[in-house]
Amino acid sequence: MSTLVQLFFSFIQVGLFSVGGGYAAIPLIQNQIVDVHGLMSLAEFTDLITIAEMTPGPISINSATFVGMRLAGVPGVLLCTLGCILPSFFICLLLAHFYYKYRNFQGVQTVLSALRPAVVALIASAGLSILTLALFPTGMAGLSSIHIVEGILFLGSLFLLRRYHVNAIAIIFGSGVVGTVIYLAMELL
Repeated sequence: MSTLVQLFFSFIQVGLFSVGGGYAAIPLIQNQIVDVHGLMSLAEFTDLITIAEMTPGPISINSATFVGMRLAGVPGVLLCTLGCILPSFFICLLLAHFYYKYRNFQGVQTVLSALRPAVVALIASAGLSILTLALFPTGMAGLSSIHIVEGILFLGSLFLLRRYHVNAIAIIFGSGVVGTVIYLAMELL
């Protein structure tokens, strides 16, 4: 099977099963691209996710676009993005029809309540994967390989977000500036 066909069907699956939005799609994309098909390493994937998160737009679409470009150029971009969008488009049309027709039924509210924990678990899984790779690039075998700077930036960012509700964009730019300054200073020493 060619890479383009693999990418298209992989992102069709991502589009079908990423219930809960873009962040819930990250572990699914990782599974398809890194684990199942071995089309890129986890480090490459994490770099692409980082870039996709920093660019405007939904992270699942950005991730599909970046993965497609990295693996197959412009045809990859088109197929990955289309594969990611088409299932959601058709499912949303169908669900919107049924939701507006049956929204007052208790069963509909029960199903929506039951889906919430699964969505939280998918988002938490994506966050933990990225955090683990950032802090332990060689795996969690030993604490000697931990990246202290990234850990401090993570804890500082989390504190500022939760305690003072600092704008996420300011956190991203601030972390980039502080991290760059620290690494440049370490290189000069």
